[in-house]
Amino acid sequence: MTGSRPNVVYVMTDTLRTAFLGCYGNDEIRTPNIDAFARESLLFTRAYPESLPTIPVRRAIHTGRRAYPFRDYTPVPWDIVYLPGWQAIDRTEDTLAENLANAGYHTGFVTDTIPYFAPGFNFQRGFWQWHYVRGLQQDRWASVHTVTDEDLERYHRPGGGAERLHGNVRYHIANSKGRLRERDTTTAEVFRWAMEFLEDNRHAEPFYLLVDCFRPHEPWEALARYYEMYADPGYDGPIIPHVRYQPMQDQGLTAEMVADLVAHYSGLVTLVDTWFGMLMDTLARLELLDDTIVIFTSDHGTNFADNPQGVVGKPHYSLWPGVMHLPLIVRMPGGEHGGCVVNDLVYNIDATAAIYDLAGIDDHQPIDGRSVLPLLTGEGDWRRREYVTCRYGDSVCCIDDDWWIRADVEGTLGEAFDVRSDPLCQDDIAGELPEDVFARAWERILADADGGLPVYENPRRTDAVGLRY
Repeated sequence: MTGSRPNVVYVMTDTLRTAFLGCYGNDEIRTPNIDAFARESLLFTRAYPESLPTIPVRRAIHTGRRAYPFRDYTPVPWDIVYLPGWQAIDRTEDTLAENLANAGYHTGFVTDTIPYFAPGFNFQRGFWQWHYVRGLQQDRWASVHTVTDEDLERYHRPGGGAERLHGNVRYHIANSKGRLRERDTTTAEVFRWAMEFLEDNRHAEPFYLLVDCFRPHEPWEALARYYEMYADPGYDGPIIPHVRYQPMQDQGLTAEMVADLVAHYSGLVTLVDTWFGMLMDTLARLELLDDTIVIFTSDHGTNFADNPQGVVGKPHYSLWPGVMHLPLIVRMPGGEHGGCVVNDLVYNIDATAAIYDLAGIDDHQPIDGRSVLPLLTGEGDWRRREYVTCRYGDSVCCIDDDWWIRADVEGTLGEAFDVRSDPLCQDDIAGELPEDVFARAWERILADADGGLPVYENPRRTDAVGLRY
């Protein structure tokens, strides 16, 4: 290794479900590179986000501190989402990248994850090099005035009717023009920049590289060669790049339409796998694998009507395995302890805490993550978690070895699942749940919130020009 401190490569994907990866048991989706990586790594089977969705997750992993329970929500004007916890890193907080840079790491950050791009955000703090790859989803990049009615005919519009001028589908079409080759996709651009960073900094002692890839997040339209791996050749319906986050029947989706949507999503998963494989090949070619820890994860998953309510997408109340269960795979330098499976409950921020430990940095603000380094090395004491909690919008949940409980922020029980007999949470038994079980879960939710959950009657900035949803 580079001295006693390894290089760190942290790969974050968006909306990648564990259920769509071979190393987590899927034998239909093609993820050969991630699966090969997992065989040389420690694979965590019960990793969860400490809060949701996109921006709260990233606030947490950039700092090691919980965004939960979303105190002092401060909306950012001209943003694309207005939701408790969706805000910039506070200027009084330090970040992992800042502390690594101060400790001598050469730091790099590349992303096509569009929520980072909103004016007023500051997630590039601490990076000596950083690059934003523009032009995905409703990124305000290309002109929607280039989109014709003929362009729109191929696409399903959520809710039916005319597509809004600045709607997601129009932006997707406008931003996609000129990105017809694989090498022109934002996924390819992100990973190519990351590979160039490795080339340029292979002699840095040491380096930290954060690769934040927005795929397989919506819009769900894969390049033809990836889509055709999974598509029904007889399907003749519209492309469905975006959905309303509702039960499928409430938004006019048929089973065939959902299956085609899943084919596009699966193609995007394989696209990510292809380029992640190229990144790992670059590390191997540059002879960096013995000096580098590589972390692969996602912020959350999504639903494809495979839940008790038939929901497609990720509304705030869908705190079920499809959304909550995270891939977390960690390759130690040299592939040490490769092939091990870890079944302990962990948060995403526990990986951030491990990076602090690996880098030998302790002069930083207190963090909430518990370092998983003892689980990675077999040395030291791991403080096992008895449960985890999470908040998304107005919903909260508590998960332990026995129960999976969801409620609203005012303490009304939503769903309850017995995870020992129903690990995929398909049988809601909230009506039969013993009172003491919910009381214990609610006590834990409040304890993690330091006694109370802030309630926002209307978190939207009604005075913010450009409010989208």
